[in-house]
Amino acid sequence: MQRITAATAAPLFGVAASRRIEQAAASSLPPRTLMQRAGLAVARLAMATAPHARTIWIACGPGNNGGDGFEAAAQLRQRGFAPVVTRIGDDARLPADAAASLQRARDAGVRFADTPPAHADLAVDALLGLGAARAPEGPMADWLRRMHAGPAPVLSVDTPSGLNADTGVLSLDFLASAAGPAHGVRRLCLTLLTLKPGLFTAQGRDAAGELWFDDLDSAPGAEPPTARLLGEPPGAARPHASHKGSYGDVVVIGGAPGMAGAALLAATAALHAGAGRVYVAPLDASLAPLDPTQPELMFRRPEALDLASMTVVCGCGGGAAVRDPLPRVLEEAWALVLDADALNAIAADGALQALLGARARTGRATVLTPHPLEAARLLGTGTAEVQADRLRAAQRLAERFGATIVLKGSGTIVAAAGETPVINPTGNARLATAGTGDVLAGMIGAALAAGRPAMAASREAVWLHGDRADRWPESLPLTAGALARG
Repeated sequence: MQRITAATAAPLFGVAASRRIEQAAASSLPPRTLMQRAGLAVARLAMATAPHARTIWIACGPGNNGGDGFEAAAQLRQRGFAPVVTRIGDDARLPADAAASLQRARDAGVRFADTPPAHADLAVDALLGLGAARAPEGPMADWLRRMHAGPAPVLSVDTPSGLNADTGVLSLDFLASAAGPAHGVRRLCLTLLTLKPGLFTAQGRDAAGELWFDDLDSAPGAEPPTARLLGEPPGAARPHASHKGSYGDVVVIGGAPGMAGAALLAATAALHAGAGRVYVAPLDASLAPLDPTQPELMFRRPEALDLASMTVVCGCGGGAAVRDPLPRVLEEAWALVLDADALNAIAADGALQALLGARARTGRATVLTPHPLEAARLLGTGTAEVQADRLRAAQRLAERFGATIVLKGSGTIVAAAGETPVINPTGNARLATAGTGDVLAGMIGAALAAGRPAMAASREAVWLHGDRADRWPESLPLTAGALARG
């Protein structure tokens, strides 16, 4: 068993792939072995979470997730704990392994009850687990509501009930509102056999809380992963004989009247992320050609720059004015990060989309960094549809535009056509403030300028961007300007 952290690199498997892996593992083992291993793993984490618990409430569902709960209850009872099991379903309809574990729990003297105990020191959600096709209802929903509203820690088995393991979407509104550290209840999830993508994106991170993994001593075999968890990128030492030209030139084109700050944030981030030289090409002609706090930034008119030798970050604070330089940017930039208003302009203009497609055919690096609303505009759909399946939306964008896509949000997704997408585990809600997206665009630009391939540059910058927020002192406000300086 291992705790999953931001440094963990691992393959992720969706529901269908996880089912195939489970079937293959079960067929190679004696009957009921997987469920017994799962129940023991749940019991061990329960004991570690609440070592002095007098009562552990285990809510069991009608399938194999419930069977894991029965098995955990038997293991806990044999070790001197007092589990109380409430269950939904009837004996006749239980899967064979779950029925055997139910009998093991009865034989161990586990107490079964029709209603939850008045007090529990730990609550275990073994109701639905993997692949639930519909939202919990009736007593199941009531138990979940009580579980997540109470003071006791909640341990979910495999996945939190109501969470789509593929997409990270929660099917119950009260679970979505109760999820997360603001509610104050400690949440844990022990996911079994495989790590699932829905635990890391959309509402999955809040719903799961502390994430633990046990592979039940089984390997996924040759099953291809649905996505990957990035893990901490390796540090790269700079050779002594390198110079500023070794790390490339970044130019930020943006900063329309009234929005100069966005361009300066992106440029600052690129500078502090290690770009060799950073230029600002403001769309506001009246902007002073100097930032006295950062004299390293060089100001130029967009038309005066040789874009063919530069990494261009375009769109930060660009407003409607960004439309004019975009054709040249798309045609000439050596490497390109398109953000914010540049994405909105492309979404509304077929001619710009054609130029973006032509650029893709040249093989030059291009990264799009939409938030969900910008992604929806690019796809001609709604934000809700994007958020309903973030992995699919990112992959659709990558295929449509031939670019590397950074779909921002909880569990930012990095996707490119023909490659396994990556879900980023770093970052937190303190990034929900103006300008942090501009900072990310600048960081990606610096990585591209240093010669990193688009996919690698994007996923590494995304990880580092979120990691800065995770390490930020609680006593200090997190602003985009401070974040840009690292």
